[in-house]
Amino acid sequence: MYGLIILAFYTLLMLSATKLFSARTLTAETFHVADRRIGTLQGAMSIAATWIWAPALFTSAEKAYVNGWPGLFWFLAPNVLCLLLFIPFARRIREQTPRGITLSAYMAQKYHSRAVHSIYLLTLTALAVLSTAVQLLAGAKILAVITGWPFWSLTLVLALIAFAYAQYSGIKASVLTDSLQMLFMLAFAVLFVPLAWQKTGGLANLLNGLAGFSGEYSALWDANGLQLFLAFGLPSAIGLLAAPFGDQCFWQRAFAIRADKLGRAFKLGSILFVLVPLSMGLLGFMAAGYGYAAQDRGLVNFELISGLLPGWAMLPFLFMVISGLLSTVDSNLCAAASLTSDFNLNLRTAKGVMLLLLITAIAIANIPGLGVTDLFLLYGALRATTMLPTVLTLLGRPLKAGAVFVGIAAAMLVGIPLFVSGMLGGNVLLQTGGSLCVLLLSGLISLIASGRKEAQA
Repeated sequence: MYGLIILAFYTLLMLSATKLFSARTLTAETFHVADRRIGTLQGAMSIAATWIWAPALFTSAEKAYVNGWPGLFWFLAPNVLCLLLFIPFARRIREQTPRGITLSAYMAQKYHSRAVHSIYLLTLTALAVLSTAVQLLAGAKILAVITGWPFWSLTLVLALIAFAYAQYSGIKASVLTDSLQMLFMLAFAVLFVPLAWQKTGGLANLLNGLAGFSGEYSALWDANGLQLFLAFGLPSAIGLLAAPFGDQCFWQRAFAIRADKLGRAFKLGSILFVLVPLSMGLLGFMAAGYGYAAQDRGLVNFELISGLLPGWAMLPFLFMVISGLLSTVDSNLCAAASLTSDFNLNLRTAKGVMLLLLITAIAIANIPGLGVTDLFLLYGALRATTMLPTVLTLLGRPLKAGAVFVGIAAAMLVGIPLFVSGMLGGNVLLQTGGSLCVLLLSGLISLIASGRKEAQA
């Protein structure tokens, strides 16, 4: 019953807000970048809400519960740092192409290359699909437990809810609903900490949980800490630090927020964001210190709230979860739709792309045995493939189009398979090597090959 109530209330609220406060969009400029008029607060709320995805809600609690404060540290630090590092590059792309909409179009303009354009379109689209899949996977997994509905049907329901308001006015609907979602998430996240504090024994059990459920994680660089760093810290840091650079959601906001408000919006967004996964991490510490034996460590915060807190607490928790997941889904839909602007396609086609993305994401989310954290690490690796060529281009480093294409292709074809093999086989060194290959290959090949061509010329 809880799940049905929240789904109905959420849908009604978001659709009503969208129709009341944003007009149906008829122009591409408004649909894709909101006429470039988004202000600081609304932009910050949208950035934070978009960045609160399934890992922020569940992986943060899981790492705190399993790996203590070192696990939470390796999740939170790069999550915040990446948004701050993105600021100067958001400003640069806005200065260099003030009427731009997508990263792929910017790179195509810089290199006059169909190959470069195509590989950027591929990575940006694949990321939007995989990111949407993990949100649907996490949301449907919880709602299936609560409602008893089939998992596949809930992935479909969640997808259709996000599409219903995102297609109405594009990025304007996304930013508006993001702001509402963020307000609720902040309020509910803060609410759960004192409730769990009271039920799990207060400060003593919280402190006991700082080393994780096993009590073996008390330092960043001891034997356990080093293994955690290699298996999770380094791969997640690479994926997260590269995240905004390989994600059209953030480039789209860089073009949509007022140019003079960009820095402040991203700084405030990083502060607002961290409050939510930090509160979920505190729940993980409390569960570990209390000695709570989670049936599914990836859902330990959900189990703690449903098992120990009053029954009514499930209502705000589910609303927070759905808000966090669907805020990212609707942002992905708008990001994918904006890529059609590279070809000057109409808005009907853009909305068709939204639907195609959802169909693909639903299919991926329903792959048996797929885990949230594994998928998070996988598309984190994908995002890193384009980071260095993008950064070098924005910094004005002369590169050759062919070198950029080959570098990114090598990172995808060599680095990602190495990373996935290590992740699936439990080989920490292979996983770490794959992560580094994904990040470094594209940049090194782009630089070396461009240098050789210049020398030959």
